[in-house]
Amino acid sequence: MNNYAQRVSSRLQERYENEKDYLQTVQAWLEMISPAIDGNPEYEKQDLITRMVEPERMVSFLVPWQDDSGCYHTSHGYRVQFNSAIGPYKGGLRFHPALNGGTAKFLGFEQTYKNALSGLPIGGASGGADFDPNGKSNREIMRFCQSFMTALYRYIGADIDVPAGDIGVGTREIGYLYGEYKRLTGRAESGAITGKGLTYGGSKVRQDAAGFGAVYFLARMVEQHGDTLQGKRIVVSGFGNMALGACRKAAELGAKVITLSGPDGYVYDAEGIMTDEKFECIMQMRASGADQVQPYAERFGVPFFADKKPWEVPAEIVMPCAIENEIDQEDALRILKNGTKYYVEAANMPATNEAIQLLRVTPQICCAGSKAAGSGGVIVSALEMAQNSLRYSWSQAEVDARLRCTMHTIYDASKLAAEKYDLGYDLIAGNNIAAFERIAKAMLAQGM
Repeated sequence: MNNYAQRVSSRLQERYENEKDYLQTVQAWLEMISPAIDGNPEYEKQDLITRMVEPERMVSFLVPWQDDSGCYHTSHGYRVQFNSAIGPYKGGLRFHPALNGGTAKFLGFEQTYKNALSGLPIGGASGGADFDPNGKSNREIMRFCQSFMTALYRYIGADIDVPAGDIGVGTREIGYLYGEYKRLTGRAESGAITGKGLTYGGSKVRQDAAGFGAVYFLARMVEQHGDTLQGKRIVVSGFGNMALGACRKAAELGAKVITLSGPDGYVYDAEGIMTDEKFECIMQMRASGADQVQPYAERFGVPFFADKKPWEVPAEIVMPCAIENEIDQEDALRILKNGTKYYVEAANMPATNEAIQLLRVTPQICCAGSKAAGSGGVIVSALEMAQNSLRYSWSQAEVDARLRCTMHTIYDASKLAAEKYDLGYDLIAGNNIAAFERIAKAMLAQGM
C-alpha cells in the first residue's frame, strides 16, 4: 500500500470508530428519565423511547475544496436531524478535524433536549465537517463554506432545519454559508440560518448569548440558596464565545472569572478577567487562529500553566465552557477537594459520565447540566428567528431581558421536575425529565 493509500486507510479507521460517547450519553439519559417513564404504559406501547434516541434523518456528504496553492482536498460533512416534534430542526454546525458521524449524532441528541428545555418551538439537530479552519486563509474558508452549503442547502430552510454556529463556525463562516445559500436558492430567507452578522439579520447579544445564559442560570441557582454572585470567583475553561460571554456577564453581576484555557494550557488571573482591554485581548487571540491562551498571560503578566487544566484552581464556582469530556473523574475529585460550591456546565457534556455522577451525588456541591445552563445560545438563536420573521430587530436590552427571563424559567422547570419525582435537588435529572416530557407529549399528540 503506497503512502497516499495508507493515509486514506487511517482516516477511514478514525471516522468509523465506535459511537461510545453517544451510547454512554443515551444510557445515562435513560437512567435519569426512568422515574418519568414508570407508570406510563403509553410510552412503551408506542415505542416512544426508541423513536426519541434515534435521529429522524442523517445526511453525510463529501465536501471537496481547493486551497490557495491550487491543491484539492476532500472533507466529510454531516447533518443529523434528530427530532422535529416541537418545531423545525435547530442546531449548530461544527468545523473541527475530530468531527465524525458519531459525534454529530451525539451532539444532535444533546441539542434536541437542550432546545426542548428552552420552552421555544424548535426541534434538535447538529452537524458540520471534519475541516479545521485554523491556519486557513479567508479565501480557503470561503471556498470550503460554499462547497459545504452546495451539499447541505437541500435539507435546510426556515421551516425545515435552521443551522447555527458552533466550534469553528463563527460570524465569518456563517456569512459565507448564508451567502451561498442565497445564491443557490434565489431567496433572501434570513431565517434559514442563525448567528448572522447584525447587518443582515443577526440578533444583538448572539455572540455572548451562551455565556450570558449560563451566568443567568448560575445567578438563579445561587439566589435560590440564599447566596449572591458578589465577589465569587469562577474557574472557566476555553476562551471562545461561551467563555468570553461568561466573563462579561459575571463581571456585570459582581463575580469574576479567574481562568481561561486552550489546547496549550491555562492562564490564572487572580484580579479577574473584567476589563474591556482583557475582553479585547481574548477576541484578538480568537481571531488569530493560533488557538492558544499563552498570549493573554504574556500581555497581562499573569501565570500560564502549560499542558494543564484549570480545575486545580480553587474557586467557589466551576463553569466548563470548552468541549465535551474535558473533565474526567480525577478532575472532578480536584473540584470537590477545592471546596467548590457550584458547578454549572456551559459547554456540551463537558464531563465524562463517571465525573458527572460523582459531582451529582456529593452534597457539598450544587450541579447543573449543559442542557439547562448551556441553553443561552439556543434561546437567542430562536429569538433571531423570531426577529427575522417579524422583519424587526429588538434592542440589546430587550434581547438580554428575554434571555434572562428564559434562563430563570429553565432553572425553575428543572427544579420542579426533580421535586415532582422525589429526586431532591437534582437539577441535572430535573432538566432531562422536563425536556423529555415536553417532547413526549408532542410526539404522542402527533401519532406515528
